Amino acid sequence: MKIFNKTNVAAIFLSATLALSSCEAVKNSNNQQRGTAIGAAGGAVLGGILGNNIGKGGNSALGAVLGGVIGGVAGNVIGNKMDKQAKEIKDTLPGAEVERVGDGIKITLGENTVNFNFNSSNLTSLAQANLDKLATVLANNPDTNINIFGYTDSTGTDSYNLTLSAQRAAAVKNYLSAKGLASSRMVTVGRGELDPIATNDSDAGRAQNRRVEFAITANQTMINDANNGN
Repeated sequence: MKIFNKTNVAAIFLSATLALSSCEAVKNSNNQQRGTAIGAAGGAVLGGILGNNIGKGGNSALGAVLGGVIGGVAGNVIGNKMDKQAKEIKDTLPGAEVERVGDGIKITLGENTVNFNFNSSNLTSLAQANLDKLATVLANNPDTNINIFGYTDSTGTDSYNLTLSAQRAAAVKNYLSAKGLASSRMVTVGRGELDPIATNDSDAGRAQNRRVEFAITANQTMINDANNGN
């Protein structure tokens, strides 16, 4: 993980009571700490710095949720809502890796939840069953944006894997759309073989890397409601 420029952070947090000097610190802080520090500094500014320092150009699930940091009182309200949604996802999909990061949720659906066969973007029957469960949670929490990131293992060329990963992300979006989720809520990104979560030197590791990740962030309706204390 990249460490963002400490000089910039120091300037941003000049009037804050909590100094967060790394991405990991933001991940591990609680809602009140984030509200105090980011509220004093300006959540949008911090979010831009964090988002641009995660992944390649911030174009990953972790970059998306950190780039969506709101901060202040609104950040606390949104954080509480995201806490509840994250718990609901964990309870519904116990095999998924669910992380509360910043003011959003990062979800990794790997081998045991939403997986893909080798060289395929077709959803397996297990993947469809688990997406059915996830769709119910997402439908119950309509005021969020859903960023879907597709991945491959390292087999094949970079360009081929980039295309395949985009097809996997699109397959998930299409499936969720067919279950009633608005397409306008969802954005897909193909990441190819970047950001592996397991070794590509074994069949088991490659199977884990053939996955999708989600970044769940507040949409403008949730932000407006939070600013109004709702």
